[in-house]
Amino acid sequence: MRYNAEGHFNQSPDHRRRGAHPDTVATQILRTSKLLQNRVEIYHQDFRETLELVTSNDVVYLDPPYQGVSSQRDRRYRGQINFTELVTALDKLNRRGVRYILSYDGRTGGKIYGEPLPQKLELSHLEIKAGRSSQSTLLGRNDSTVESLYLSPILAQQGLPLQLQLPGF
Repeated sequence: MRYNAEGHFNQSPDHRRRGAHPDTVATQILRTSKLLQNRVEIYHQDFRETLELVTSNDVVYLDPPYQGVSSQRDRRYRGQINFTELVTALDKLNRRGVRYILSYDGRTGGKIYGEPLPQKLELSHLEIKAGRSSQSTLLGRNDSTVESLYLSPILAQQGLPLQLQLPGF
C-alpha cells in the first residue's frame, strides 16, 4: 500500500490494475486477520530490537525498503535501511540458527537495484518474475521486473515448511 502527502491511500498510477472495491478489501483484511489470529505477533519498533526476540523456532519474513528505490526524494517509502546494519543483523540471525526469508533487491530491464549481499551470509537467492514494471510502463517502455528473495542457510537446508510453500517454487 502507498499513501499520498495527506496520508490517504493512494492507488498505483499503473492503470492496468484498477485496484479492488473497498468491500472486497475489507473482506480480505478480515479473513486474513482471522487466519493469523493467535499465530502471528506484530511489532512496531526498530528491526534489530524485534530480531532479538526471535528464536530458532520462528520463521521471520524481512521486507525492508529496496535499495535504489527508497531515496529521500522518493516519499513513497520511509527511507533506506543501512546496508551494513542489515548485513550484521542477518549474520547474527545465521549464528543463532534463525530461519528467515528476505525480500530485498531486484532488477528491471537492465537496471539492477541494490548492492549485492555478501557471500559470507550463505543465502540462497531466488528470483521471482513480478511482471511488467509499472514505472517502465509510465515511461513508455516495456521492461519486466524481477524481485529477489533470499532464504537463510538453515531454512534453505531444511526446506520451506509446508504452510509457507510459495507458488512457483
